[in-house]
Amino acid sequence: MNNTWKIYLLAFITFMTATSEFIIAGILDKVAASAHISVSSAGQLITVFAITNAIGTPVVMMAMAGMDRRKLLMLSLGVIALGSVLTVVLPGFGFLIFSRVLLAVGSGVFVTIAKTLASKLAPPERRAGAIATVITGASAALIAGVPIGRVVAAAYDWKVIFWGIGILSLLAIFTVARMIPATNGEEIVPLGKQLTLLKNPKIVIGLGIIFFWQLGYAVLFSYIAPFLLTVPRMSEREVSAALFAFGIATLIGSKFGGFLTDRIGIPRTLVGGMVVHVIALVLLSTIAGSAFAAIPLLMLWAFSAWSSGPGMQYNLVLLAPEASGIMLSLYGSILQLSIAAAAGIGGIAVRSASMPAVSWTGAASVAVALCIAAVSFSFARSSHNSIAMK
Repeated sequence: MNNTWKIYLLAFITFMTATSEFIIAGILDKVAASAHISVSSAGQLITVFAITNAIGTPVVMMAMAGMDRRKLLMLSLGVIALGSVLTVVLPGFGFLIFSRVLLAVGSGVFVTIAKTLASKLAPPERRAGAIATVITGASAALIAGVPIGRVVAAAYDWKVIFWGIGILSLLAIFTVARMIPATNGEEIVPLGKQLTLLKNPKIVIGLGIIFFWQLGYAVLFSYIAPFLLTVPRMSEREVSAALFAFGIATLIGSKFGGFLTDRIGIPRTLVGGMVVHVIALVLLSTIAGSAFAAIPLLMLWAFSAWSSGPGMQYNLVLLAPEASGIMLSLYGSILQLSIAAAAGIGGIAVRSASMPAVSWTGAASVAVALCIAAVSFSFARSSHNSIAMK
């Protein structure tokens, strides 16, 4: 198997791990009814997953930095399989939280390693595209995993979904053992040096942009099913169709974002994507009064949001190429912290205002990220020109 196919294999398995995370948003009302809790309370399952992923992933990555990458991939898949089974067999909301903790750690470690390997397997001029390919696996989870999961949950029971994820995780372990070659771990970077990375203003600014960008996306996505049922007043069938269309747009957006980043650079790709992102969120809260109007806007939102992912990650890798694994782990941590904050903020918006408020809140957050990015890139360009003139 050549390197290109190895990258696609990692993307395919990422589809499954991403489904274990994203599916909750698509079946939140079903989980709430099953656990006899409110939708806003069930939304905290997203918060728990995000916080655990944010904290647990870098801790595991640091603790096992020297471990063979293939073994670490297999170990993370084993944790995902265990978490999926416990989701099904253990009763009560408390055990649901525990299973989400396991799924968060397993998923976070696998995706981080997969993106790191993809960027190293690809030639230098296609590394952003390689990261985008792995992200495509997550997009596929939105295209197929979330809407199909919604259909399965409506026809049978939402727990059937996690039986499927658990079985596929076990199969993936054997696939990785057979197809992915043993790869040495990265040089262990002392904690002090890792903390030194956070003293770099460019890295801190880059992480800040990621936080507000993802917060703006996740604050609506965390409550996407209730939003679609309430604002455009979609039927159950229309919600599934909307989620499918949303997923297609994420797939196109992530691939197009990687392509643009390699062709026109990081600043133009990110700024342009976030401008469209803000516009789409504003329109969703104002003119999306029916499925006919809402679905195209959902696709525009998904396309613009996911087009920024490859550039965000590649930018961090370029800022500290000697610690690419750690940088991508930091990316995942900031991403998940923003998702945790978004679930909480979205719950407050729903309870104290109305469902459309989550879209307005998201637009405001992405606008903050856009302003930081525009100022940062402008300053960097000015500094580069000044140095060049000297």
